[in-house]
Amino acid sequence: MKTTSVDPATVPHRRLRSGALMPALGLGTFGSDHVSPDEVATAVKGAFGAGYRHFDCAAVYGNEGRIGQVLQGLPRDQLWVTSKLWNDKHSPRDVVAACRQSLADLRTDYLDMYLVHWPFPNYHPPRADVTSRSPDARPYVHEEFMETWAQMERLVDMGLVRNIGTSNMTAPKLELLLRDARTAPAVNEMELHPYFQQPELFSYVRSHGIEAIGFCPIGSPARPLRDRSPDDGVDIEDPVLVGIARDHGVHPAVVCVKWAVQRGQTPIPFSTKASHYTANLQAVVSDPLGEDEMRAIAATDRDNRLIKGHVFLWKEDQSWEDLWDADGRIAT
Repeated sequence: MKTTSVDPATVPHRRLRSGALMPALGLGTFGSDHVSPDEVATAVKGAFGAGYRHFDCAAVYGNEGRIGQVLQGLPRDQLWVTSKLWNDKHSPRDVVAACRQSLADLRTDYLDMYLVHWPFPNYHPPRADVTSRSPDARPYVHEEFMETWAQMERLVDMGLVRNIGTSNMTAPKLELLLRDARTAPAVNEMELHPYFQQPELFSYVRSHGIEAIGFCPIGSPARPLRDRSPDDGVDIEDPVLVGIARDHGVHPAVVCVKWAVQRGQTPIPFSTKASHYTANLQAVVSDPLGEDEMRAIAATDRDNRLIKGHVFLWKEDQSWEDLWDADGRIAT
């Protein structure tokens, strides 16, 4: 394997409530329904060679088996591996088995992080379009989620998982979880990019000792069609970001990654191109953004959520905003 282009020891880390150190930049592995498992696995191997040590995986991505073939040949104690519990495995009888399947696919004895992928048990098939709905769909039911969470805690007790967390959770839902959980979530994985900065939720999770992992950190230009709306903005075309990128001699996507890490979140951009994922890694160890540039990027926020989650809705003629508790209350 080629010499790493970035020394992994120089990459910033986030200290979790368990004391574990999580690299503050990861490689996402969701292929957006059009990148094959082989291509993703090749990117993981190349990214390790470039200096990445944090890999964000999930059972529903359909590529953990191929990624595992790559990870098996790498020193496990140098890796941070995350996976996620999919929606059709929320039943208490399914959680441990689902985790064991990811462990087998990823060819590892433990996960550094295991997340509940969505707070809704509403299943939809891979590559479902925006109109897809589960006939058994229902809203967030806290008592049911706590049954799932108890099994997540059990995974830690069993030594299969070292840290547990949430994904796509809102502050009202997290408030109940923090009230009732034996083990508080270490992270919340959430959409974060310059056009969708979620300042209130970002502040909430950090004030409660939860690290924010940001997906879609550059605005996910390759996201599936079901996650595209006519009024969506394009972060990397924003004049402020383009201007800052020009000043630093980099692509606007690199500026998005720099901003994310300096803001205090952990971005997980995905790319199969070595030049792209290497540039993202180099961005977090050199040439930081200035305070004026950080303020300028903060001012670009449009509250433009890209991953709206229509497929998880549970009622007819329902707005996607109900998934996100926009009025501060959990929708029923």
